[in-house]
Amino acid sequence: MTHPLVHSQTVCSSDDQATPLSLFERFINADCASCWSDATTPLAPPGALALDWIVPGSQGEEAALAAAASRDALLRLSARQRDRPATQRSEEIKVHGWSGAILRVANGPALGGYVGASIALSLPLNQAPDTPLQAWLVLVETLPAGFEGSPVPRNLVRNVLQPTWNMRDELSNSEHLRFKEIRPMNIPEGATPARLRVVGWVQDAAGRVAIAAESICPSEPAE
Repeated sequence: MTHPLVHSQTVCSSDDQATPLSLFERFINADCASCWSDATTPLAPPGALALDWIVPGSQGEEAALAAAASRDALLRLSARQRDRPATQRSEEIKVHGWSGAILRVANGPALGGYVGASIALSLPLNQAPDTPLQAWLVLVETLPAGFEGSPVPRNLVRNVLQPTWNMRDELSNSEHLRFKEIRPMNIPEGATPARLRVVGWVQDAAGRVAIAAESICPSEPAE
């Protein structure tokens, strides 16, 4: 999946984009100084949505990668029932697919240290799901291969929202059921706003990743 690395300050969305076939998550312990540039770091498989989580280490603020570490990474490991890696670990999760469903994620320009972001799920009326549904909306900084010595392109996780949807949260019209969340997301210190976008997925009541999406930002116009 390709996308511009630097974009104009405009709206980025998942409209007209291919649906990811899987999530490919790489977890790095912030204590591991060499892990970011490790030549054996695996590339994301074709069609996968890559996510790079920096997990707080035992060295705290003294850790080599402490500046990029996030407690959201610990929450993600807990949700996956995984322990903190000693160095680094990666795993792939299948996106099962949801016939008739549309997931849209979008983000606006950075303003005052925040990015407005949204995640919305649309379903046919005859597909009322078992609830609760667990949505993940993730602000990532998209970094090219070679950045700070990384051998692979990365989507560095910068912030996370985890809305839980129940049927009382849905909005309906004559044709569709809709679940939607719109929030400002804080831009952490050190992140470059021009490289930010959002990705998201929804887990069904059984905990499976049912559908995923990623926002793509328009290219800079040619001069």
